[in-house]
Amino acid sequence: MIPTVRSLPLLLLAPLLLTACGSERSGQGETRDDGAPTAELVARAGALGIAPELVYVTGAPGFTLARQSVGVYGGDGFSATYVSRQEGGQLRLYVDRGTMSAAECAAGQQMCELVEEGVWYRSGRGTHEYAVVKEDHVVRLEGDADVSRDVLHEAAREAHRPSGEEVTELLPPAPDDGAAPTGPVERGDLPPDGDGAPRNDVDAGG
Repeated sequence: MIPTVRSLPLLLLAPLLLTACGSERSGQGETRDDGAPTAELVARAGALGIAPELVYVTGAPGFTLARQSVGVYGGDGFSATYVSRQEGGQLRLYVDRGTMSAAECAAGQQMCELVEEGVWYRSGRGTHEYAVVKEDHVVRLEGDADVSRDVLHEAAREAHRPSGEEVTELLPPAPDDGAAPTGPVERGDLPPDGDGAPRNDVDAGG
């Protein structure tokens, strides 16, 4: 289930992690009263090929979103990178469909631990991560070796579906959001007749 291109025992953290990661944060989901994503989120995510229900944001002390990193992950999943200018580390957020088993958690890793039901921590190949299993998708917070487990824990605890303001900061406008369509670029260096391509009917030296 977890794509291999992206690649975790502090049990005292488990109750807090389960409480925070196992449920949606109240009032912060960009959804209608019936639980469906709003038209704004649908339009912006859809323009990038991302399923709106797989869009998440997070936060961690000292880390800020690299907006240019936001994009599709896998088939229609979501990915974003947060960077720390002070420590130079990267924290990556991945959301994709499916679930995670013990075998999938341990694949290619040095260690894998089930912290609580639906919450995994694993490390290997220079990274470590928390993976939080939702109803039909998995939210993963991965950090480089210089990103502490406490920071990863905070990022996992803070992961939530974006609010309206967060959507506009996270995703670019969809083409039909009023953005002017991009037309042909007028070239000022072409002759008025023809396309200016090289001629093959000239004599040598011409």
